[in-house]
Amino acid sequence: MKSLPRFNLVRKAYCTCPPKYNLNPYLGRCMHGCLYCYAVKFPSFNGPIKPRINLPEILEKIAEKTKPKLYVMLSDSTDPYQPIEKDLGLTRKCLKILAKHEFPVLIVTKSDLFLRDLDILVKTRSVVSVTITTLKEDLAKTFEPYTPPPEKRIKALEFTAKKGLPVIARVDPIIPWVNDDENDFRKLILTLKSVGVKHIVVSTLKPVKGFFIKLRKVNPQLAEKLENIYRNGKRIAGYKYLPDDFRLKIISKLRSIVLNEGLNFSSCREGFPQLNTSICDGSAYLQGQTILT
Repeated sequence: MKSLPRFNLVRKAYCTCPPKYNLNPYLGRCMHGCLYCYAVKFPSFNGPIKPRINLPEILEKIAEKTKPKLYVMLSDSTDPYQPIEKDLGLTRKCLKILAKHEFPVLIVTKSDLFLRDLDILVKTRSVVSVTITTLKEDLAKTFEPYTPPPEKRIKALEFTAKKGLPVIARVDPIIPWVNDDENDFRKLILTLKSVGVKHIVVSTLKPVKGFFIKLRKVNPQLAEKLENIYRNGKRIAGYKYLPDDFRLKIISKLRSIVLNEGLNFSSCREGFPQLNTSICDGSAYLQGQTILT
């Protein structure tokens, strides 16, 4: 690695992200074990977890040479705060180096463990994005079996917002007949708003090969319904999309709820950029941010 790796902007899959770097302290299948995981289609992120033990040493050598100083996302595939991070601290070591070299940072995680590193995050331009797909713990356990419960993630967002850092909530993925109910979604948005979240990002389920096989073992009736509706969708860059009209209906419905609460809204890789009120990855909040010293 001669320079920080660039995030893979897949425009044909409707990616609207601006240029940025991306860093994965871990390779292999994330220990959170999410049923809908999209990263399993990439060879580097399949199989058992692989900590990149030498990454901090490598990063130290290349950070100073990397230009321009675009913001760095941790991470796009394997969660930077999965359980093993508590013991190894690879993400924390990388954050220290990035902060030292004044790289803005965007954290993307399903864990509350990032709270451990707030001492670093408040001293560099940073945004924290936490995925919360539902308030229902039973649903979360089914689809995200080894993640911290939604309540812990929400409390982590609240604590972070009170520290003055911008916080974003990703409701991702939106799964038809699972977490797209308007009343449930509104309750989630009201809860997130109450703890200081200013920006909601949604993204519909985009199954990769093998997803429906796993789902049939958990909920065969849901698997059949989803297979029927996805059958009429497109396959783009290895992901199966809902039919355009069905997808637009869901996104528009959820957007109205978010905007009615005065929050910013974005959809991720949906093909409807005209519905967004801010950049989906949260990079807009890195501009003009005050750094605590």
